[in-house]
Amino acid sequence: MASAEAPAARPILYSYWRSSCSHRVRIALNLKGIDYEYRAVNLLKGEQSDPEFMKLNPMKFVPALVDGDAVIGDSYAIALYLEDKYPQRPLLPQDLKKKALNIQIASIVCSGIQPLHNLTLVRFIEQKVGTGESIPWVQQQIDRGFTAVENMIKGCAGKFAMGDEVQLVRMLPYYFLSLYFLLLNT
Repeated sequence: MASAEAPAARPILYSYWRSSCSHRVRIALNLKGIDYEYRAVNLLKGEQSDPEFMKLNPMKFVPALVDGDAVIGDSYAIALYLEDKYPQRPLLPQDLKKKALNIQIASIVCSGIQPLHNLTLVRFIEQKVGTGESIPWVQQQIDRGFTAVENMIKGCAGKFAMGDEVQLVRMLPYYFLSLYFLLLNT
């Protein structure tokens, strides 16, 4: 008698609605059509410091993805994991030069723009330098990163940054554009 396999558990995303890193992962999950469970971690209430959450991400950052026995606590690593495990609707092109450019731009966003407006850093600047002093600094860092990205994609044609399909490099800026305009109008 054949036994029925239990359905695979859905991945669980620990996330905060205002986190740009979490936003990137939600975009990747949705673009790939992956059904997942959402678990909120309220950063303003300090829920990222809960000992149970720290087992998932010792850095106390969101997002964290639990997919079976895999636990990943970095948005870029999660996106690459999803790309490899769930190949439907690829986030990276097959062309090696375009793939490298996608990864380079994603790295700029993940290490050269996003961390520089992290809530922890913004609060630190406000405490050390003064209220309101973080906004011009954050604006300058975002502008610097986007200027670099704009220069890198010059000459790329299509509906999106590098063509007509949504891929890794094209999904990352969605949140940042809204953040950028928000900060410009502050």
